[in-house]
Amino acid sequence: MMKTWFFTEDAYPYLPDAETYESIRVNLPNQHYDPGKGADLYHMYLDLWCAADEIGLDIMINEHHQTATCVIPAAPIMLGILARQTQRARLLILGNPIANRSQPVRVAEEMAMIDILSRGRLECGFVRSVPYEAAPANVLPFRGAERLWEAHDLIMKAWTTHDGPFNFEGRWFHARQVNIWPRPYQQPHPPVWITMGSAGSAVKVAEHKHVGAVFLAGYPRIRDIYDGYRTAYLRAHGEAAPLDRLAYLGLMFVGDNGEKAREGAEKVLWYMTSNKVPPHWSNPPGYHPPEVAAQINKGARGGAGLPLTAALPEQIARGNVFAGTPDEVFE
Repeated sequence: MMKTWFFTEDAYPYLPDAETYESIRVNLPNQHYDPGKGADLYHMYLDLWCAADEIGLDIMINEHHQTATCVIPAAPIMLGILARQTQRARLLILGNPIANRSQPVRVAEEMAMIDILSRGRLECGFVRSVPYEAAPANVLPFRGAERLWEAHDLIMKAWTTHDGPFNFEGRWFHARQVNIWPRPYQQPHPPVWITMGSAGSAVKVAEHKHVGAVFLAGYPRIRDIYDGYRTAYLRAHGEAAPLDRLAYLGLMFVGDNGEKAREGAEKVLWYMTSNKVPPHWSNPPGYHPPEVAAQINKGARGGAGLPLTAALPEQIARGNVFAGTPDEVFE
């Protein structure tokens, strides 16, 4: 049984011609942001999420910084609103960029509060963050994975310790007298999701039995990453990984007929084709494994071997876009 989550990137589309700026991320001047239009967009996105709840879909939101592609730099705020405004939907944040956050305990508190407010509907995702955000966050690109897992360990301990304060001494994070109030509604803690970009990065996710999520990787890489997860899960736990431990995000457009669906999908491709970002932001030294960095320098997205400018049929064939009638998309 496949579960479906409703997700929108919360993009700000009212941009000048791409030839007039260097990058859509990091250094696009915010003079191009109209607060009035931005307010309208926030209300529209909230209405869409609430509509998704009404028709029985679960909801996913994410967080990015200094970019027009996602104008939610504080996802817990949106999640708190949805925890009160929705009734049934599971609420997934994918995710908290904990490698870039200076206070993991604050993340543990925020997520516990949302879990309480939603009466146990939170699904809590942690991410390393994207390469574009390393410089604004003032973190070393090649230490992101280390920071993510150390922050993860501190948050998990904060969620599951109920007999008074503890201290935490790590390489990157130091915390005193940790004793969060409130504690999570779901015990021992909310379900945890972590993004995976390679078979190697899937190992620790599987060892912790967390849900492993892959974004826009294309079928060949999905298979490699999922196999890495399944192998690590079997080795660590002596049993096969349950089907609900793996997740994938692609772009989707559903139309009344194939022609309308393809027309809509061409518009959805804006998300991929508009990402004008120079290499010093998209590929900072040490962020990606050498083989992935080499492919990015050749113009491929994330090592998937698929150029951002690839036409819709190729994107569909690779599994990055799903478009068609409801029955076609279901199949």
